[in-house]
Order: sequence, then C-alpha cells, then structure tokens
Amino acid sequence: MARGDEEFADFVRASSARLTHAAYLLTGDRHQAEDAAQTAFTRTYAAWSRVRHKDAYGYARTVLVNHVIDGWRRPIREYATETVPEGPDRHDVDKAVTQRAWLTAVLKTLTDRERAVVVLRHFFDLPEADVARELGVSLGTVKSTNSRALAKLRVEAAAEETLIGGSGR
Repeated sequence: MARGDEEFADFVRASSARLTHAAYLLTGDRHQAEDAAQTAFTRTYAAWSRVRHKDAYGYARTVLVNHVIDGWRRPIREYATETVPEGPDRHDVDKAVTQRAWLTAVLKTLTDRERAVVVLRHFFDLPEADVARELGVSLGTVKSTNSRALAKLRVEAAAEETLIGGSGR
C-alpha cells in the first residue's frame, strides 16, 4: 500500500455511513447518494496528502455538497437498460421507515438551496457562518433560507399530524 492508504481506508470506514446518509438527504435517491459519496471519497483521496492532518471529514463534506449542487446545475442524463434495477427493501415497515420516507418527501419540496442549508445546518450541525462559507452565500441568506425552509417543514409536519390524527388511530 502507498503511504497513507491505510489511514485513508480507516477514514472511509469511519465516515462512510454518515457521508452517504447526508448525500441521501441531499439527493433523495439511494443510488445517487452512493455515487455522490464515492465521488467525494475519490476527490478526497486525490487531496489526501494535504487534508489528512487537517479536517478530512470537513473536506469530504464540502466536496460532497459541491458535487451534488453541480449535479443540480448540470443534471446527468440516464439511459434505459435491459434489466430493471433492484427495488427498495420492503422488509422493514417500522415507524422509523415511514418517518424517513416522509422526511425525504418533504425535503424534496424544498428548493435546492433550502435543502442544502437544512442538511448542512441541522444534519451536519454546522454553524450558520460555516454553511454560508460552504455554499458561497451571505450569512443573512443562510438565516433567511433556513427560516423559510423550516417554516415549510413545519407546515408539512402539521398537515401530516392532521392526517394521522384524523385517521382514527
């Protein structure tokens, strides 16, 4: 192995699940999320000698967010194939799965910027200033975008609660 490869492999093992989950929250698609996380790890590996002793996870997270945002700007064309891809696993019908599906659907109702701000701010728990720096927008834009996105999410949550409450459970 090349110098630092084992250290990078340890980094990937430690951060893969969280980075892939964040990619899923940003994209709403499991396969796109896996591809985006893989791209982030590939680009992080290319810069590993520079970032390994700094904040490697922060670097990978920034690469991930930038890659996903680039995809929103330049969508990838998909082509039909002979075989149908595997469907989602239907074995787990637990409340957590229902909530996750609801959250994913609700996140898709947000604009691209709103979704990026919410994921960076609340999933990664970044301060507003760091979100502004990563997205290349002003602090005020992050604050107003976050406020607007959370208001939309509250409306959706209230509507969901009304539906559940009215279903006779």
